Amino acid sequence: MKSIGRVSAAAFALSLICGLSNAQQNPRRVGILINGGDTPLFNSIKKNLLSDFAGVGYVEGRDVVIEPRFAELKLERLPGLALELTDAKVDLILALGGPAAVAAQKATSTIPVIFSIVTDPVALKLVASMDRPGSNVTGITSLDPQQATKQFELLKETFPGIKRVAILSDQTIPGADERGFAPIDRANDAAARGLGLEPQIIKLKSAADLDAAFAAIATERAEALLVLEVPVALAARKQISELAIKNRLPAMFPGGTADAAGLITYGTSVADSWRRFAVFADRIFKGTKPADLPVDVITRRELIFNLQTAQAIGVTIPSEILKRADRPVQ
Repeated sequence: MKSIGRVSAAAFALSLICGLSNAQQNPRRVGILINGGDTPLFNSIKKNLLSDFAGVGYVEGRDVVIEPRFAELKLERLPGLALELTDAKVDLILALGGPAAVAAQKATSTIPVIFSIVTDPVALKLVASMDRPGSNVTGITSLDPQQATKQFELLKETFPGIKRVAILSDQTIPGADERGFAPIDRANDAAARGLGLEPQIIKLKSAADLDAAFAAIATERAEALLVLEVPVALAARKQISELAIKNRLPAMFPGGTADAAGLITYGTSVADSWRRFAVFADRIFKGTKPADLPVDVITRRELIFNLQTAQAIGVTIPSEILKRADRPVQ
């Protein structure tokens, strides 16, 4: 009996060793499909993603490997890049942005896809509903339904009497109507008009359009600028802020972008959605079907005022509003 026990113990130990060896040789391969390029922002996302994977038990190289594909803002490349990932038989695709998510959805009906930076996944037909996605696609969005209204309300409180607001959006966003307005544009247009404001929506194709955009803003005499949480604007946020300061235009940026040094940073943060990727992936790796994994909506909003920018453009933030900030930047 002792001999059998020793053999059983040895066999068990061997199975553990083999299991570990297989885990090391066969890590989960996570493809990332990105509208933009291999930038410091992506490097930060990757670093946080690997840290988050480690937090749920996945060690880089042993348990998980990241395989990014970059469209370099040439969105026509996305379908081909998505097919590259499916041909490589990755275990999961993380799609950053609506165009990337749509490309991934069209490329595969079997590999799980998790999206982020998608305004309205139902309108884009990525999911059947927020609660029951119904296919291989699910995800996390930081664009809660009330954000547009809350942002315009804050602008009106901060600048009483304001009438005209410019809105910087993005030509790359899918789901445009006959006016060229994507879901996020329509939501902001309706929210602004509902509060008695006159919106001027400007669609950027790239950062090269910014000078023309600010010329159009000046022509229409906009009194404030709202920068939407869309790929081109996010990538060019510091340049946008510099131009806003140069034109003495109060600018509001989405949450998580205080590094742009805009006058106001307010709303949910796309960074919060990226930090949920590993949790979603872990649930899928452990057997939960994306079809049954509800879309996660980030609702935490942050409010930050940049007082240096306020001084630079010659405006004063009312003290009662300043008190509501999570933190002012001096």
